[in-house]
Amino acid sequence: MFTPVSTRAASAYQRVGVETSVHGADPHQLVVLLFDSLLDSLSKVAGAMVRGDIQEKSRYLNKAIQILDEGLRSVLDEEQGGEVAKSLNALYGYSVIELTKANFNNSPEAVHSVIALIRPVAEAWKAIRPQSR
Repeated sequence: MFTPVSTRAASAYQRVGVETSVHGADPHQLVVLLFDSLLDSLSKVAGAMVRGDIQEKSRYLNKAIQILDEGLRSVLDEEQGGEVAKSLNALYGYSVIELTKANFNNSPEAVHSVIALIRPVAEAWKAIRPQSR
């Protein structure tokens, strides 16, 4: 299929922008990028559910679950992070379960509930800045 030059250019710009953000990011910024991508994916899942777009729903649901499991949960250190890390681990695990149920029931409301749980954590993470050394 033919895509207009402007669409291809915008897509290339986005890829370069994301890659540049990741390559130049410190660990704190990487988590911010994960949260941003997670919330964007969840929003797209809910929209796809409303439209009945199964392919897009699946793509973004898989991406969201991957971010939760492989991105956010995998870097938690419960030994060093204590109760905060344990609580985040439980939140991320619960979110994956709720997203699985949302998928089964095709429930955008359930996806919005997960967004409502994750958004305050993402905003709190963005609000803290690591001290410069």
